[in-house]
Amino acid sequence: MTAHDAAILSDDKVSPDANAANIRRAGRDLILAFHAALRAMKLYPLEHNAVQKTLEELCQAAESLRESEGELEIRISGEFIFVNETRLRLDLSNYASFGHLLTLCKASGLGGITVNGKTTPRDWTVLLSRLDTKVKESPDERFAKISSGLNEAGITVFELEPPIESESDKKFAEEVKAAANRTYTQSVAATKEVINSVRMGKTPSMRKIKRVVQGIVDQILNEETSLIGLTTIRDYDEYTFTHSVNVCIFAVALGRRLGMTKLQLYDLGLAGLMHDIGKSRIPVDLLQKSGDLSEDEWRWVASHPWLGVLALFQFRKQQEQLSYRAMTVAYEHHMKQDLSGYPKALRPRQLSMTSKIVAVADGYDAATSRRSYQTVPYPPPEVLKEMRDNPKRGMDPVVVKAFINLLGIYPTGTLVVLDTFELAVVYAANANPEALSRPIVKIVSDAQGLVMQPPVTVDLAIPDAGGEYPRTIIKTADPERYGLTLGDYFIE
Repeated sequence: MTAHDAAILSDDKVSPDANAANIRRAGRDLILAFHAALRAMKLYPLEHNAVQKTLEELCQAAESLRESEGELEIRISGEFIFVNETRLRLDLSNYASFGHLLTLCKASGLGGITVNGKTTPRDWTVLLSRLDTKVKESPDERFAKISSGLNEAGITVFELEPPIESESDKKFAEEVKAAANRTYTQSVAATKEVINSVRMGKTPSMRKIKRVVQGIVDQILNEETSLIGLTTIRDYDEYTFTHSVNVCIFAVALGRRLGMTKLQLYDLGLAGLMHDIGKSRIPVDLLQKSGDLSEDEWRWVASHPWLGVLALFQFRKQQEQLSYRAMTVAYEHHMKQDLSGYPKALRPRQLSMTSKIVAVADGYDAATSRRSYQTVPYPPPEVLKEMRDNPKRGMDPVVVKAFINLLGIYPTGTLVVLDTFELAVVYAANANPEALSRPIVKIVSDAQGLVMQPPVTVDLAIPDAGGEYPRTIIKTADPERYGLTLGDYFIE
């Protein structure tokens, strides 16, 4: 080691961002090791080499983090996992393990695990063997049994805590929602300005457009649930602008689940935001016509893909800041997989992955929104089913499947009726990929129809003391029938 290296290692002035990034990396490794050990213990006897190896790796991951940070605390708060007060980010590499740990901890009544010393494979074996979502006991009963089991085994290295929402947790949740609200509001305003500029023959600011996309990408990478929730705010009068922003949000979130890099997500988000820019060159009264379109009018509307290419090409010509990918998406997003859509392809071609993603996001948001010629939007679960099962929709089945995994079988913003006769709004898809039909909901009215203020947040995947689910979705419902504005439940 050189003197320079030693000086760097001895320097205590590590930036907070760098330290948080280190904890996130180490925390991710810890959660992956935790999940691997659980899986190995289910598949093999405890003495099997595969089990012992994963337990050793779990010990090493825990000790490495504890030694470098001087402490090790894993804490569950809502749908978030914190390691030493740093929130871990959900990505493609830890999606399954993240969701599994959340489900286990909730079912076991665990809110936090503090590691007070160096652990051994036996310590982790005793703890992990007592975590079981299928045991027919309430979370409180499970927590008591796990704690007493550790005491009986003489294991004191773990300190367990029940779920407690601290003031810092509440503050964090409020900050996340506020940031999402700001991002969404600013994005719609900027998109409106851009589209109106093109409509009046002006050249919009590419810098402003890119700031919008950057804000959406950063928010999705930081915490996607709140921003996806805001896509339920579908303003009839502002449909053109909110639709573009919603498609951008859905596309970026989907691209993230498909493993795209941050730079790829920026390109994808820009393409999503600009996919319908060609409509700015079509008369507004034609776009807002409520009746059937004549053949000439339909040809006019169906020209928006290539009109979008022309508009975007002018952006590039004047500012040299727009990728050709956005032009490709503007041209291809209605073509369909078999090229039976529009515009008609002049020669055989393969649609780009970016176009396939935007086509799914565009189709979903359009079908679930109220527009001039679609006064009654389709229920989100029905739209997803149609996208998945009807090949005439022309969507890539792999991309659609990833989209369903992102939103869940009952997407965010769906009004559902529970078997308790309560009404609930789906707040978020369950992080556990095995619980897509049991999302996290906000109960908005009781069995007698009385409005609940504030609404009660419930994870439908958590069983009761008898191992049964206290609430199950039995059907979706029309929010207008009950006079509910679903977007209100995502702005707090």
